[in-house]
Amino acid sequence: MSVNDQTVPEALDADQKRLHELGYAQELRRRMSGFSNFAVSFTIISILSGCLTLYGFGMNTGGPAVIVWGWPFVGIMTLFVGLAMAEVCSSYPTAGGLYYWAAKIAPKNGAAWSWFTGWFNFLGQVAVTAGIDFGAAFFINALLDLQFGFSSTVHWHTVLIFAIVLLVHGLLNQFGIKLVALLNDVSVWWHIIGVLLIVGALAIAPAHHQSAGFVFGHLVNGTGLSLGWWYIIPIGLLLAQYTFTGYDASAHMTEETHKAATAGPRGIVMSIMVSLVAGWVLLIGLTFAIQHYAAEASANSLTGVPPAQILIDSLGITGAKLLLLVVIGAQLFCGMSSVTANSRMIYAFSRDGALPGSAFWHRVNHRTRTPTNAIWLAAGSALVLGLPYLWNYTAYAAVTSIAVIGLYIAYVMPTFLRLRRGEHFQRGPWHLGRWSHIVGWIAVVWVVIITILFLLPQAGPINLTTFNYAIVAVAVVLGFAGLWWVASAKRWFTGPKVQGTPEELAAIERELTT
Repeated sequence: MSVNDQTVPEALDADQKRLHELGYAQELRRRMSGFSNFAVSFTIISILSGCLTLYGFGMNTGGPAVIVWGWPFVGIMTLFVGLAMAEVCSSYPTAGGLYYWAAKIAPKNGAAWSWFTGWFNFLGQVAVTAGIDFGAAFFINALLDLQFGFSSTVHWHTVLIFAIVLLVHGLLNQFGIKLVALLNDVSVWWHIIGVLLIVGALAIAPAHHQSAGFVFGHLVNGTGLSLGWWYIIPIGLLLAQYTFTGYDASAHMTEETHKAATAGPRGIVMSIMVSLVAGWVLLIGLTFAIQHYAAEASANSLTGVPPAQILIDSLGITGAKLLLLVVIGAQLFCGMSSVTANSRMIYAFSRDGALPGSAFWHRVNHRTRTPTNAIWLAAGSALVLGLPYLWNYTAYAAVTSIAVIGLYIAYVMPTFLRLRRGEHFQRGPWHLGRWSHIVGWIAVVWVVIITILFLLPQAGPINLTTFNYAIVAVAVVLGFAGLWWVASAKRWFTGPKVQGTPEELAAIERELTT
């Protein structure tokens, strides 16, 4: 028997024991490696999704200088948030993630902290799933337009494709974690090789490239807002900040990951670091290849998707189609993983009775050991969030703002509570040592800034078709959760529930295997 053969059962026993200590049975199959845990967060960050689907937004909201310099700045600030999250994840490796952490760390009123953290996390997870699959729909529609003349400017075409993509991702997630883990492992290499192919083609093929001064210093305000750069430049950071979302997936997948107390934190941090480097290379390469800025930035370009138009102008129709297939493949991997993470958060939140119909959403399929009902709630909720695009052409930017706001408030609430606990916080095997407080406070301040920033108007003149409805979505969810808490939940929601004694947890596990 090899060393690996001897250590794997021990690791499995330790993971299951820790999960029992946290109060939960091993209902989900623990089949993910540390690399697969990293892969799911890296896939959801997906530089070939976020960077490209919001690239046109960036071209009009600050332009090349904000696109290129905003990326490393936002990436570094995101790394502070991720490091602070990772430290808490190591202490509490459970699928509930953020809302569970809030309940356990809060000095008092843990149930209330848990409740609101969970609802913000739910909002952000649904929005990021909607944003990813809606972005994929844009690019699929652009390719269909080039190949078959399926108009990319008709909004219901995009919504139809969006619904089909969500359906496919729901079906894939029903087959079990083994398939999802395999596809995520493939996705890492698809993304890395895809970036190299795109950047390599754009570096070699075009006869013309922009100057370094243009790429690193040119500013553009195409928002229709007559405000100064003090406003436009920060708004343009949404491109980068939206891309750097979803890495809480590593926390939500810890109940299915070996050596979760270290693999989960590493998955969070490494997914941010690798994306920071690869994404910057992609954005610089794409920006150098811009041929006709005004035409490519326009929603009325040949495809309605600026990166696709840049590929066409730089490489020709055939080359553009081939690279669009690479991009779409990456976006489909990304959306599948987002549905996975979203469903695990819903599964855990409903396990503790916090969603309407929790008993239904928490059910686990005995054959696949996946939370099937939670998977379809994730996909269905994302579809609803994307429907305003039928009448509001800025709806996609609003969805991405909702994702950033919902997720980052949920990300930072446990960090804020951890800072309040000071030295009373019980660290896990992965921690920041003496840097915990510095990193944590930087993360908190940054999240406060971006929460305010991405509720602001992003296009003008401000009317029903340009209004940033992110503030409406956030207010609705916050109002719903707040009213439900005051009217009812505060009397029965006590935070994460213990499923039973060690014997009862073992009985739950035996039942699932029979």
